[in-house]
Amino acid sequence: MSGKGRGLTIAAVVVGLVGVLLGIGGAAYARGAYGGSVVRSESMEPTYRPGDRIVFERIDGGQVRRGDVVLVSEPDRYGPGVLLVKRVIGVGGDRVACCAGSGAGSRVTVNGTPLREPYVHDGEADGGFTGQKYDVRVPEGRMFLLGDNRGNSRDSRAFLDDRGGTVPLSAVRGRVIDDYTVPALLGTALILAVVLVLTGAGLGIAAVTVRRRARASVPPAPPWVLQR
Repeated sequence: MSGKGRGLTIAAVVVGLVGVLLGIGGAAYARGAYGGSVVRSESMEPTYRPGDRIVFERIDGGQVRRGDVVLVSEPDRYGPGVLLVKRVIGVGGDRVACCAGSGAGSRVTVNGTPLREPYVHDGEADGGFTGQKYDVRVPEGRMFLLGDNRGNSRDSRAFLDDRGGTVPLSAVRGRVIDDYTVPALLGTALILAVVLVLTGAGLGIAAVTVRRRARASVPPAPPWVLQR
């Protein structure tokens, strides 16, 4: 094998292998760290509307914080296979109450402090139901969830007689993200992996071509060499 052909073969193997490893590693990480879903209901309007595609990072319940929008699975309440998208209002130890004020001036309070919730539909923290009151102490290991569209959301308020409507942290399947920097980087890595694999294939083809040309350029042996 000529030196050039050998060099192209080595480059093809190295570049192709890097591309394959990058692709497998990036795909495995993306699949394990992130997921996607489609919003099915109006309960999170105006933040997320039916048909909106959302990206979520896979986390466990211990990483949940107040204000997070999470996907939870609660088959006993919502049926098997249903992923619920709601906002975390209170976590273990918090006291969540409704409501201070009324109408557009109503505020849910957490530990006695009125929440500022610019994301709430029509600015009504109680969903316009001024008669709906609750005062819940969130047990440890659980969370209190509300939809942003308080007038059209079947959330913790619908199950107040079951541990204050709270949901176990173990029900969390992911946290919705609005910053797509990391997923975008993963997508770029996958594209780069494809480019490297294709480049490796191209180098491999070039190596084969060089070897064939090298063999074709070797002059045939003179007749007297072939004679015995």
